[in-house]
Amino acid sequence: MFIEEPVQCQNVDVLADIAKKTHLPIATGERVFTKWGFRELLEKGAASILQPDISHAGGIFEGRLIAGMAESYYAAVAPHCPLGPISLAAGIQLDACIPNFLAQEQVSLGEGYLKQPFVVKEGYVDLPTAPGLGIELDEEAMSDKIGHSWRNPESYHPDDGAAIDW
Repeated sequence: MFIEEPVQCQNVDVLADIAKKTHLPIATGERVFTKWGFRELLEKGAASILQPDISHAGGIFEGRLIAGMAESYYAAVAPHCPLGPISLAAGIQLDACIPNFLAQEQVSLGEGYLKQPFVVKEGYVDLPTAPGLGIELDEEAMSDKIGHSWRNPESYHPDDGAAIDW
């Protein structure tokens, strides 16, 4: 379908060079947090699929602006979503209103978090019909998580102990 971030997205010129040398679409953007960052990727031809993370790139409205900009460059949008069902619900709201939607990443359909988790049927999820994001949190199911302090796993290079990216 595409090559995702063959190099870090901040290396825009290198991404553009790779994009010119392959027929495969380049996807990037999960670590781009502003429309100006996405604009540079598009202007330089560095990506033909943008992956904004709605939770980090300004929300649904800003995601719509990024998608509109991408559309003017004939680029698709495949929102990044590593944070769970609330972020997924926001992504689905965006997906439903943009003509250049390609695919929606997800790590959780909401089991243990939502009263009615999302269900994948033949590769698709039905659009929520309830108000707001269309979801209702299952507070009783989540009660055992109160007080849990989650931290992003830390990674260190085995040779010198330097912090490395996941």
